[in-house]
Amino acid sequence: MKAAVLGAGSWGTTFAQVLCDAGNEVVLWCRRPEVAQAVMASHENHDRLPGIALPQALRATADPGLALNGAEFVALAVPAQTLRANLTSWRHLLPADALLVSLIKGVEHGTSERMSEVIAQVTEAGPERICVVTGPNLAKEIAARQHSATVVACTDHQAADRIQKACHTGYFRPYTNPDVIGCELGGAVKNVIALAVGIAVGMGLGDNTRALVITRGLAEIARLGAALGADQHTFAGLAGMGDLIASCSSPLARNRSFGEKLGRGMPLAEVMASTDEVVEGVTSCRPVLQLARAHGVEMPITDVMVSVVHEGMDIGQAVIMLASRSAKPERYGV
Repeated sequence: MKAAVLGAGSWGTTFAQVLCDAGNEVVLWCRRPEVAQAVMASHENHDRLPGIALPQALRATADPGLALNGAEFVALAVPAQTLRANLTSWRHLLPADALLVSLIKGVEHGTSERMSEVIAQVTEAGPERICVVTGPNLAKEIAARQHSATVVACTDHQAADRIQKACHTGYFRPYTNPDVIGCELGGAVKNVIALAVGIAVGMGLGDNTRALVITRGLAEIARLGAALGADQHTFAGLAGMGDLIASCSSPLARNRSFGEKLGRGMPLAEVMASTDEVVEGVTSCRPVLQLARAHGVEMPITDVMVSVVHEGMDIGQAVIMLASRSAKPERYGV
């Protein structure tokens, strides 16, 4: 297949590599011309994946029209809060029948819409053309061709099957799932939970605390999913538990790393200034909470993370709020 990957961050670049390794003709769109030139000249994304040799066949450009020309599917790898504006500017360039694949794990400000919903609104594409790729996808490990798996979600089995085949390599194994809602929620909300786990790690709290936050975080994701009509089995798989474990356990995960700095006492402004990549848990936690409140869903960890990163709550006070919640019966899965 001929594919365009729009966005040359660490995950967009890595997914472009996966597609090349699977035998596709791939063009990577880079926002900055110098990044495209470096990928073409040295076969390396020095900013995002230094030391990783990208496939010789991978082409790169800063011209979205050139990237999209003749593409059979388009993978979107831009930050969640810029997707609508970017897609609006690219809409007239999109091939009419191309599959549109979201690699983005976030929820939009203002609308609290998932990325597939934004894609549908802007492009007027039907659900049979919109796919989601999600799961425990730590870019640097996959770029190093370590074994990993992912989920391709689409309500149309044939479309999911096409993308599954297009990104299947010896080190990257995709599974299909028709539950787009559950897969997207798992990818978006786990970033928020990873922030909380990072804070616990930074404060020197132990494995019991981490296990507490991860399992109750999964319950938050499942509750929201139930309210929105997701399949609860999704949250026990790669798009739910798998992605949550990877993001909460690995120092490579930027949301956990961000939270860890907060937990060590670094002021929020300094933590924000210390990263040049988008931390989706920070940008999406407020719209996730708004979505939950609109559906009457209780999400205490998400609520506290919004207070920490957007309202200036002290980390110590945040921990007290979470620890002081009343004891109640545990309801598995919700």
